[in-house]
Amino acid sequence: MTVMNLSINNNIVGPIEVDPEIMMIEFLHEYLNLTGTKFGCGGGICHACVILVEDEQGMLKTERTCIHNALVFNGKKVHTIEGHATKDKYGEIIALHPVQESFSKHFSFQCGWCTSGFMNETIALIQRLKKDPIKKTDVETTIEAALGEHICRCTGYVKYYQSAKDLILSIKGLTK
Repeated sequence: MTVMNLSINNNIVGPIEVDPEIMMIEFLHEYLNLTGTKFGCGGGICHACVILVEDEQGMLKTERTCIHNALVFNGKKVHTIEGHATKDKYGEIIALHPVQESFSKHFSFQCGWCTSGFMNETIALIQRLKKDPIKKTDVETTIEAALGEHICRCTGYVKYYQSAKDLILSIKGLTK
């Protein structure tokens, strides 16, 4: 066993002993009961399992959990799908994240298996655009570049992409 410390959804986790061979997806599911991150292909191809990892400047980057050992995230600040909505002191959701609202409004999911991956990637994209806005004419290609590696077996791409496009165009300062 190896001792690990990290922050998940702004909560300190650890020190906690973990099997040094455990993948991050298994750690989230088995140790923390955070099951919103989905196991898809097991080879890092479908991106259903991505979570957000915060760098030293607070910028979010997606990382696949089915191909990364949990210890890769030791000392990191991680965000999963369970941490995006605003909750009251009792843990009840009082407000959805804007990406969650947009995905819901557009009914951007069918079975929902890939939704957490698309959601995390879109949240990271919007954060990048706040720092580095793009031309309105580049919105679709920017979304394709960000979400293009995600696989939806139900073929819900059009709704995910439209949801992201509508949200990006509605948030002041993301486009110029």
